[in-house]
Order: sequence, then structure tokens, then C-alpha cells
Amino acid sequence: MTPDLLEQGAQRLRGRQAGSGGRQAGFGRVAAAGEVDVTHGRILYLEGVSVSFDGFKAINNLSLDIAPGELRCVIGPNGAGKTTMMDIITGKTRPDQGTVFFGSTIDLLRYSEPQIARMGIGRKFQKPTVFEQLTVFENLELALKTDKGVKSSMFFRLHSEQSDRLAEILQTIHLAESVTRPAGTLSHGQKQWLEIGMLLMQDPKLLLLDEPVAGMTDEETARTAELFLSLKGRHSLMVVEHDMSFIKSISEIVTVLSEGSVLAQGTLEQVQNDERVIEVYLGR
Repeated sequence: MTPDLLEQGAQRLRGRQAGSGGRQAGFGRVAAAGEVDVTHGRILYLEGVSVSFDGFKAINNLSLDIAPGELRCVIGPNGAGKTTMMDIITGKTRPDQGTVFFGSTIDLLRYSEPQIARMGIGRKFQKPTVFEQLTVFENLELALKTDKGVKSSMFFRLHSEQSDRLAEILQTIHLAESVTRPAGTLSHGQKQWLEIGMLLMQDPKLLLLDEPVAGMTDEETARTAELFLSLKGRHSLMVVEHDMSFIKSISEIVTVLSEGSVLAQGTLEQVQNDERVIEVYLGR
């Protein structure tokens, strides 16, 4: 979830406690995302990226790219650099060297974490982050890309297009029957879906999803696979996951990271049969 949205949620909760009906003036204004130039066939492009922490090279000359609408799976052992890579893409960590572009023209290294989120890159961490005291509907409403200034917040009403969008997202994330439930009463998997729905309400062009099915039941995992496959094409997705059966159900191209760089890339079958991948990750 974006830093801006976390702050807006906190302010909304404070507004409730102050008797404001759930809307608090002073939300940060969310700027409309501009168009991303994908004429060269890539929505994300990293080249020669390296970063060190106290002498340890977490990312080592990493290069990869993702096509618009692609669902890319990223696997690798613990410490391979998967989370650090996402930190760099989203502006949380600055690399020591390298190039990171969103589309053909947006140099992500020039922007802050909130700015990158507003451009259309959404990130979901492993642990779900939702506002548990708010209902499912209120969580999704909060995530709408709207002007959350003082006057707008006081008189905000969903218009028909926003209502339709919210209803569509509820169906997509399998929570249409739970719309009035407080988010805190949802199961772990349902909270994961709700947070994904909150990201979708902001219409991201690229979604970064870190171990999204960790802790889910088999049924929830299967429904999450259906969800991701339904998003492919409309959004670009990068999914970091250790559950190989889940990866098998959604993958086309799999990138294997090891020691901060790309070790192998191809179909799941190809990387599973790669001797280097077997040695460092899958085991014999």
C-alpha cells in the first residue's frame, strides 16, 4: 500500500473518532497519473543496477525488463535480492548505480516513493495492510483516485462511474458478499484480496506483489491464481513467490534471482531443469 494511502487511512480513522462521519479534511491530494510510454514494448526496464549495504552487495549488476500486460514471476532463495529489487523500483531504496525506467521516458531514480506510487506502480507487501476498523466498502472507497482536499472530502459522494468501478472490483476480488463487513473480521486470504482491490482502485499500470499467497488456504490460493490471471493483460504484474505450485498455475516467464542478479530466465520447466537453479535454489 502506498505511503499516501496509509496516511489518508490514519486521518480517516481519526476523523471517525472525532465524530466527522468518517471523512477528515486535510487528506493529501493524489495527483492524476500520466500516461506511460510503452511504444518500445517495455513497461519496466532495469539495467546494470547494483546496491550495497555495509559492504554486502544486495543487488549486483541486475538487468531485467517486463512487457506491458505481462505476468512475470520472480523466484529465488532467501537473500537473493527480490525485496531489495522491489524497494528500488518503488523508490524506497536508491541504487549505487544503474538505470531504472518506467516505460521509455520515466526515470524512476529521479522520483520519491509517493510520486512513483502516483505514477501507477502499486506494491503489496507479504503482510496485508488494510484498515481493520473500516468496512470492505470503506477501504475501497478510501483508495479511490479522487481529490481528497478539504472541500472535496466534506462533500464527497460516489458518482455512477466510481460506484460501477467499486462494484467491479468487489466482484474481481471475491468480496462482493462481504461489502459491509469490517475488514478486521476477514480471513487472512480475504484481507490479501482486499488490499489488492485497494491497489486496483488506483488503476495501477504495474503491480508488485510480494509472496501474495503466503498463509492462504488451498482454496484461497487457487482463487488468487484466478484473480491474477484475470488481471494479466489489463495490468502488468511482478509476482515474487516461493510456492512453486502457485507459480506453475500462473507463470509464463519465470526469472530466478541469486546473489542479487538474474541466474536464469524462461518457462518454469526450463528454469526447473537448469542445473544452476537446482544447485542454488530447488535442491537435488
